[in-house]
Amino acid sequence: MTTSYDCTSEEARADGIEHARRAISEKKCIVMPTDTVYGIAADAFSPQAVTMLLVSKGRSRQMPPPVLIPRLGALDGLATEVSDEARKLAETFWPGGLTLIFHAQPSLDWDLGETRGTVALRMPDDEIALELLNRTGPLAVSSANRTGQTAARTAAEAQEQLAESVEVYLEGGLRPVDGEEGVPSTIVDATALPLRVVREGAVSLEQLRQLVPGVLALGEVAPEPMPEAEEVPPPPEEPEEAAPEDVASEGPEPEAEKTQPGNAPSSGPAAG
Repeated sequence: MTTSYDCTSEEARADGIEHARRAISEKKCIVMPTDTVYGIAADAFSPQAVTMLLVSKGRSRQMPPPVLIPRLGALDGLATEVSDEARKLAETFWPGGLTLIFHAQPSLDWDLGETRGTVALRMPDDEIALELLNRTGPLAVSSANRTGQTAARTAAEAQEQLAESVEVYLEGGLRPVDGEEGVPSTIVDATALPLRVVREGAVSLEQLRQLVPGVLALGEVAPEPMPEAEEVPPPPEEPEEAAPEDVASEGPEPEAEKTQPGNAPSSGPAAG
């Protein structure tokens, strides 16, 4: 049976989070607020629960959900080959609206869909979400709406689309809390360098480049590396030409011909 809790009330919030924790442990889906939009969540380590999440959204396995984590320290337990550039972004923008795609730890026993060995991780900047994550561990979470529909900004909006496919709805009020239009997280592919934006969102490219100048924009192609210059052997040394004065000084100077009066000059080269 679907139950909704008004988490703006402290007592209802405690009951709702406990019910959501139980539902997650029973491989069911719940809806919770995040700092961007509302999300539908399930146990990331349960293939059955992840399948229910995808079916609820009307999404195929070719569109696997990202995973929300409660703390930065969970990053290295779920991802491998984390570059210094990606870690710098996580340390700066987590919790917040930045999702980073990494190579998943090969030892993890989970099935999020056709991930090709990767996992998209984010730490949300939302008290209700973090409180639940600290009690459940990592959750597979996607926006709480049917695929192709508008992302839900309240639990009530999510319930209109997802109905009985969700066990627990945690209502935390409008998201984002400032009442602006819901903006999804920015997604950055951190599986290789340079890092590249694959979806624009809450964190701007300018903010990313303030920390990592080489981040590629959406659709931008990395410049081709300059070919290494081949070592060209120096040309063979040519013999130096002798200076005119050197030529003239080589060997004994010929004696000047004595021309007798009335004699014609010789036909040989002129001296001097």
